[in-house]
Amino acid sequence: MKRGCQRAIPTPGQQQWRHIFGAYNWATDELVSMISQERNSDAFIAFIDHLVAQHTTGRPLVMVLDNGSIHHSRATQSALSLLSNELLPLFLPKYCSQLNPIERYWRHLKRTACANKLFVDIEALVASVEQVLHEQNELLSDSRFSFSKNIP
Repeated sequence: MKRGCQRAIPTPGQQQWRHIFGAYNWATDELVSMISQERNSDAFIAFIDHLVAQHTTGRPLVMVLDNGSIHHSRATQSALSLLSNELLPLFLPKYCSQLNPIERYWRHLKRTACANKLFVDIEALVASVEQVLHEQNELLSDSRFSFSKNIP
């Protein structure tokens, strides 16, 4: 905008939220995600169930987690113990979430789906995010984020 000319930007009037739970499958190079109205232990457990249901190999699924409060809640810990044969949680050291490869993808997602864009409503924003999430699993997509698998 030009200096001194402020443009009015309509807002919905009340803050609205959507939360994305996601996991990167290092073996298949796929992203598994789930969009939720809530960011709580119940929603996280639903995502874990969704993730385990899609995991078809006989080996346990290793899940790298940061130290978010929903990852350490009683309900989540109970769910993780029930799934101990299918899921092995690996907690990163505190304040080191940047070690989790999915964090780089979240930056890419925000930059690609949301940055410098004005959406009519929250559903249009969610549609943009879902499109980028979908394109991540298409091998020939131009907007696909490449996870580096080179180990020094």
